[in-house]
Amino acid sequence: MTIEEFQNKFGIIGKSKEIKDLISIIMQVAQSDISVLITGESGVGKEVFARAIHGASKRTEKELVSVNCGAIPESLLESELFGHKKGSFTGAIDDRKGYFEIANGGTLFLDEIAEMPLTTQVKLLRVLETQEFMKIGSETVTKVDVRIIAATNKDLQKEVDAKRFRHDLYFRLKAVTITIPPLRNRKADIIELANYFLTNFSKNNKTKIFRLTKDAEEILINYYWPGNIRELKNVVETAAALSQTDILDANSFLPLLSIAEQNDENRNLPVFVNKSAEQVDREIIYRALIEIKKDLMELKSLALQNQNDFSKNDSQNNLTEVVPIHNLEKEAIINALNFTKNNKRKAASLLGISERTLYRKINEYGIK
Repeated sequence: MTIEEFQNKFGIIGKSKEIKDLISIIMQVAQSDISVLITGESGVGKEVFARAIHGASKRTEKELVSVNCGAIPESLLESELFGHKKGSFTGAIDDRKGYFEIANGGTLFLDEIAEMPLTTQVKLLRVLETQEFMKIGSETVTKVDVRIIAATNKDLQKEVDAKRFRHDLYFRLKAVTITIPPLRNRKADIIELANYFLTNFSKNNKTKIFRLTKDAEEILINYYWPGNIRELKNVVETAAALSQTDILDANSFLPLLSIAEQNDENRNLPVFVNKSAEQVDREIIYRALIEIKKDLMELKSLALQNQNDFSKNDSQNNLTEVVPIHNLEKEAIINALNFTKNNKRKAASLLGISERTLYRKINEYGIK
């Protein structure tokens, strides 16, 4: 099976080298029973890769059981994983199988493994080493044959150093570690994913087929995507749902992207990125341009409101503290022209105005 065939079979979208390399590793380890640890930011699609590993394994005929360790209260997690006997605690009115027993012969996917309490980690380690466990309230051992795939959006080594995660369990889980890069580090996949989500949206909702304009694609490619693929899916589907036409342009997405707030807490921290200085500068200018546009719209609204208030009061007000709108507008136009390397069609599109209006403004403000 080729990498492309594997992607089609298990619904892994992407043409970037990073994705191709990950799939190559998955295809090598899927057939074994070795434990796999999948790491990556929230929303990168860790469960999709877990399902692909199970689907390509010799356990594919058996069940893949997914458990979100962070979503189950600590007091219930042990019972959910290992099961319990009737009367073993208040509320245990019947015998119950745990996820390990349900997944017997198949695969158990433990998402958000870093949220698992230390006491439960001890019992998980025992199962990994012996393939047996005891239900709560039971005096007999239950044997199982389960493959473990774990996932986390945290740095488990740091969790180990902070004594929040057992080092022996960490080393047992990380036999094979797959790290899924964030969407912003594999920009080649963004438009393919966006079109995939649009196609599914049209099919599921029986609507027209949507098409992305070039300026919309540029917006999506240059956005930071802190929520990764999950955020991209939500943004694309929302834009499609709100659109009155089958064409999605930059203005379809700008109100849906929290660019002004993105990465604020780390904005002034030094960060290593695998990009040229020109690429970094381009992204910074692009984000700044969008922020200026949003601020300009807010300032226009505020200025008009103040102007109405001044007219009502019919009084002299000190306007020296108000920045003239034309200054902000001129600055936005200059930034747009610089960013698009003087491509007036693209600049007009980014600013949300017609080319004719842009030419008029350039002449009006004497922009060279």
